[in-house]
Amino acid sequence: TTTWQEGGASTSEIASFRHMGNETAHSQAHVLRGDEPDVLLGTDTGPNAVELVLAALGFCYAVGFAYNAAALGYDLEELSYDIEGDLDLRNFVGIEDGPRPGFTAIRVHGRAKARNASQEQLDELCRYVQRTSPVGDIIANPVPVEVSLTIG
Repeated sequence: TTTWQEGGASTSEIASFRHMGNETAHSQAHVLRGDEPDVLLGTDTGPNAVELVLAALGFCYAVGFAYNAAALGYDLEELSYDIEGDLDLRNFVGIEDGPRPGFTAIRVHGRAKARNASQEQLDELCRYVQRTSPVGDIIANPVPVEVSLTIG
């Protein structure tokens, strides 16, 4: 559940998830705080929503790479992702018509090191992770979004 706090700040509590058709509780509720930077009239008490999207992509790529490297018997020593996106906020802030309000491009640069895997093996693993990433798929492909609002 995401709850507005004040200004540009909101918190989201994630207490459970759906796994194999069943509601499954986390061992503890996770609370995320999002806000906008000062330049966008926030108080910068947390990352903004689009920064969290980029972080989610990095988290997803990292877990996919690490788990699959382990399954392949690779001894992973280092793994990181630098992710950036191009975003024009004119529509979002109501200044003027601009391009779409979301990212127009996202760039990911990964770095990996494994004692017992070649460059070719790590490159193939990277391609596999991109093909199988749930977050990558959500970003790259249209997903229907249904919204309802209760007043009062």
